[in-house]
Amino acid sequence: MYKSCFKRIFDIVSSGAALIILSPVLLYIAYLVKTRLGSPVLFTQIRPGKDCKLFRMYKFRSMTDERDADGNLLPDDVRLTPFGKKLRATSLDELPELINILKGDMSVVGPRPQLVRDMVFFTEEEMKRQSVYPGLTGLAQICGRNNITWKEKFAYDLQYIKDISFWEDMRIIYRTIFKVSAQEDIATDGMETAEDYGDWLLRKGDITKGEYAVKQEEARGLLGRFV
Repeated sequence: MYKSCFKRIFDIVSSGAALIILSPVLLYIAYLVKTRLGSPVLFTQIRPGKDCKLFRMYKFRSMTDERDADGNLLPDDVRLTPFGKKLRATSLDELPELINILKGDMSVVGPRPQLVRDMVFFTEEEMKRQSVYPGLTGLAQICGRNNITWKEKFAYDLQYIKDISFWEDMRIIYRTIFKVSAQEDIATDGMETAEDYGDWLLRKGDITKGEYAVKQEEARGLLGRFV
């Protein structure tokens, strides 16, 4: 009953209340992003949601738009400013996702929405994580977040969707507050940002460069069809 009905009610009530209560914080962060990183204040990115339906996810910007002489964006570690690092370390950059929860794109708790270029590498078993709404936080986020392997993340995601309950969601939210307060497991050790799943598979030797290129082209095709 909770999974099919009350979970969505909880998402609407909690995200709506959070947006109202946190509105001064959201406005202040928006002001800081505007003055330190410029416009736009929000960073939007297309992510796969429930049943692989694509949606536009909102976050506060944490990087500049610096480009090289050919117009290509510079690497993440160059564009990620000290202010942006602090936003990510405190997870304040994630707060605009409350809008996605209110809209029905996401849930408060669930598997984190991955990139489209990650999803195309999912196995049939891993694709089961797309059978539920992605979450602002999830079981994988309280069990290592970006400092565990991709396979471990997906194992936690699949474990969560097998037995979704109100009390498990409350436990995850409670643990998330402490994880965020401690600023743990924000990024993969030795990296400024999390490594893409496809890049991880390629680095591990689990796929060939040819397979990698084919999947990247598939991801571009999915993004190209999104309206």
